[in-house]
Amino acid sequence: MPRMKHKAEEIVSKLRQVDVLVAQGNKVADAVRSIGVSQLTYYRWRREFGGLQLDQVKRLKELELENQRLRKAVSDLTLDKLILAEAAKGNF
Repeated sequence: MPRMKHKAEEIVSKLRQVDVLVAQGNKVADAVRSIGVSQLTYYRWRREFGGLQLDQVKRLKELELENQRLRKAVSDLTLDKLILAEAAKGNF
């Protein structure tokens, strides 16, 4: 079965759909099946995105990308520093 890549906005809307269906008296398993994902996926999404608004999800994704970029920059600078320190010792 092919994997689908859902956007964060889609995930939040599907989580809200499940909440509405459960509030109407449906079982969680039936509600999850109606949005077209497995229960495992639903609970994983709920753990990551549960309770967030759309603007909060967008901000979270932006922060994750920025954090990834900054971590790469720090690792590159650390490597450069180690190379320069090694060269300054004369052990090249």
